[in-house]
Amino acid sequence: MDIYDFKNAFLIGFFMAFMIGPVFFMLIQTSILKGARAAIAFDLGVLLGDVTFICMAYFGSRSFLEKIKDDPRLFFIGGLVLIVYGLITYFDKQNKKEALASAETIVVPVKNNYIKLFFKGYFLNFINIGVLAFWLGTVLVIGPTLNMNSNSIFWYFATIILGYAITDLGKILLAKQLKSKMTPLVIYRLKRIMGIILIICGVFLILKGFIPNDKIDNFIS
Repeated sequence: MDIYDFKNAFLIGFFMAFMIGPVFFMLIQTSILKGARAAIAFDLGVLLGDVTFICMAYFGSRSFLEKIKDDPRLFFIGGLVLIVYGLITYFDKQNKKEALASAETIVVPVKNNYIKLFFKGYFLNFINIGVLAFWLGTVLVIGPTLNMNSNSIFWYFATIILGYAITDLGKILLAKQLKSKMTPLVIYRLKRIMGIILIICGVFLILKGFIPNDKIDNFIS
């Protein structure tokens, strides 16, 4: 892989880190509320989800993956999970009680369940079938340009993941600076907003499965 391919792959990873979606907002929220280490654990799970999809796209049957990536049932299930999780986040009574009980700045807990956060990141990324479609398309486009050389393909996608991880680390460290401003009331409002975002993402994921892409594009335009 030459320097041009390396730069191109790194830029793909960089821009991927700014793709707006549930993972993007959840990563920022985790960094603000639980600290950088918790956010890194969450992000490692997200990255493993991407690696899983890359392996599926590369080693799986092309015809099978092309078929399931447009299966509306998968979009429906993924969207439903996001909506349910969004509703739970939005109507969390414990957050409301804490917000009303105190106006003091919250202290980030020292202990976090990093394993739970890791799997949370993995499954939140994995339920989005659109991520599989993205990686499948990338493999189908990039593979031939690299002459389907397994070594070159490995380093190309490893560079994408590296660019993604480094950019996410920067986002985590920047978000952590907001920790001192996190009062219980602010946290309560932030989680309500996070719940709404997850619900919206879930609805769009369901619609994407049942409405043809050309109609969605026409509606947006």
